[in-house]
Amino acid sequence: MTVETFDVGIVGAGVHGASAAFHLASRGVRVVIFERWTPAGGPTGRSSAVCRAYYTNTFLAAAARDSIAMMERFQELTGVDAGFRRTGMLFLHPPEDVFDVEASAERLNRLGVSIALFDPGRFVQEYPEFDRDGIGVAALERDAGYADPHATTEGLFRRAVELGAAARMGERVVGLEPSERGVTVTTDGGTASSCGRVLIAAGPWTAPLAAQVGANLPLTVERHVVATFRWAGADPTPAHADLIGGYYFRPEGEDLYLVGPVHPEPRADPDAFDEEIRDDEIRRLAEAVVRRVPHLERSEVHGGWASLYDVSPDWQPVIGEVAPNVFVDAGTSGHGFKLAPALGRHVADLISRSADLDPRLAEFDPFRFSRGSALSAGYRDAWILG
Repeated sequence: MTVETFDVGIVGAGVHGASAAFHLASRGVRVVIFERWTPAGGPTGRSSAVCRAYYTNTFLAAAARDSIAMMERFQELTGVDAGFRRTGMLFLHPPEDVFDVEASAERLNRLGVSIALFDPGRFVQEYPEFDRDGIGVAALERDAGYADPHATTEGLFRRAVELGAAARMGERVVGLEPSERGVTVTTDGGTASSCGRVLIAAGPWTAPLAAQVGANLPLTVERHVVATFRWAGADPTPAHADLIGGYYFRPEGEDLYLVGPVHPEPRADPDAFDEEIRDDEIRRLAEAVVRRVPHLERSEVHGGWASLYDVSPDWQPVIGEVAPNVFVDAGTSGHGFKLAPALGRHVADLISRSADLDPRLAEFDPFRFSRGSALSAGYRDAWILG
């Protein structure tokens, strides 16, 4: 059997694996990408693909800011239109968040992420369609928006291949065997590849793969839903995240909008979970939305779906070396899409052991939990805001 040799093997062609491949291949690194399905064939393709830099963590805010900048130039960079649409996004907070929101907004504005704050009185003047109940402060990120998750992943993946990356689609990785020379990657088709280094970016399937090289990662998997509605007789409403009501909301094209939860949801088996959204799940989200924006009662249910989040204990990414020459980029806990395009550059620096590696990336060490170094991020139990 012929064993091909590569500098880096990447397990997973979701948006994180595709981004790392893009940045590595751009540097002339010989990369191979393994994916059991097709690019964005897993949770990435079911992402609501919100693009916002409204983070409490400075490194993640900067990565998301830079990802939005990449989205604006995406066709130039990859030859593919990512479908990025700038909508702005409102974040509605209860009174107990006011102090932290003001401090965060000041940091974000210094980073070049444009945030405007509204007290409840001014908020209802600017946005009279919203009910102000429970709102202590509202933050507007002016440059936020959304993109097409399939097109974004396909653009990064396709450009990586054009730059020399090898693609092994339809091949599920079943074995990782470290050696002095690197890591041998075996697939369910019986092929083996020798890779100097390996990145596991397999989302909900990352932890079992990492366990093969002796790394016990405390990642869990949750089932999260997205409900879709037609505007019908309702007037279009701005994109927003209601931390009091527990949901996020964004338009989808001209006719639809999407709604999903911002809090933890039930755990799931990534190989056997209900991919359909239930009527009671749609109803729960619809009721929350109508409480906040009453005129949306005139909109109509369109459908929806369920997907998976790979979740870390603090809902922040796990990024780092977990065994000699084996790295992970996972645990992004439902907010990974918006980070991925620019974060891939930092992951490429890590794998390449580049002198340009941002030292702040060490915050996301996969073994931080055993040291009691979980990150503090988000607001109360809305850790997904990062």
